[in-house]
Amino acid sequence: MLKNKPLFDQLVRQGWEAGFSGWDFSFVDGRMVEQPPPWDYHRIVWERSRTVASLLDIGTGGGEFLSTLQPFPPETYATEAYPPNVLVAKACLEPLGVRVIAVTEDAPIPLASASLDLTINRHASYSPAELFRLLKPGGRFITQQVGGSNCLRLNEFLQEKVEFVYSYWTLDYAIRELQEAGFTILEQHEAYPEMSFHDIGAVVYYLKVISWQVAGFTPETHLERLVKIHNIIQETGSFIVHEHRFLVDCVK
Repeated sequence: MLKNKPLFDQLVRQGWEAGFSGWDFSFVDGRMVEQPPPWDYHRIVWERSRTVASLLDIGTGGGEFLSTLQPFPPETYATEAYPPNVLVAKACLEPLGVRVIAVTEDAPIPLASASLDLTINRHASYSPAELFRLLKPGGRFITQQVGGSNCLRLNEFLQEKVEFVYSYWTLDYAIRELQEAGFTILEQHEAYPEMSFHDIGAVVYYLKVISWQVAGFTPETHLERLVKIHNIIQETGSFIVHEHRFLVDCVK
């Protein structure tokens, strides 16, 4: 039985219709609450960036994370493959002196070989071979990734058969790829921090933005299963899932 149908209908509609720009989740501030992993990716990257002359942020989104690393190394670049985000990133980063490069998936990044001291990547795809080409000897690649077990409780509630397109993406898989490209692993960590949704609108918004979590999701196609999640939130105050995060720090 659907609890508080008017509230359910309103929240689902708002979550599905809300806009999204860059990588800005402020629409669900306080409604979707993430516990941080046990490491501090920002601190790790910030400390390392103080010691280098060149930096590349791969998959910068709207530049939200990179902009927090000021002051930047003398040469700082950012790439972004999603065209709407390129405009957001340029508006955010270019006034700060960062060169924003629009790229396509799997295409070479238009920077010289062995030209970078540090590359960073937060939750975006990358090519180990391309990273190895770009970095100087002794250059570092530091990445925090979303693993293949991320938020699978959503899939368990919303799918007859649990399927997640990135289920293969594990810490071991990433390390093996990087080592095969020639990198030496300096540090690795993995965690499953809790994330809680405090209303069904936040769930719908997340599934709209993270469209690969549940393939083909719309409120209409998954309505009955959304009702189950909504009822849990109404009864307990939240719907809890676990994220999957891993961190790798490696050197050429």
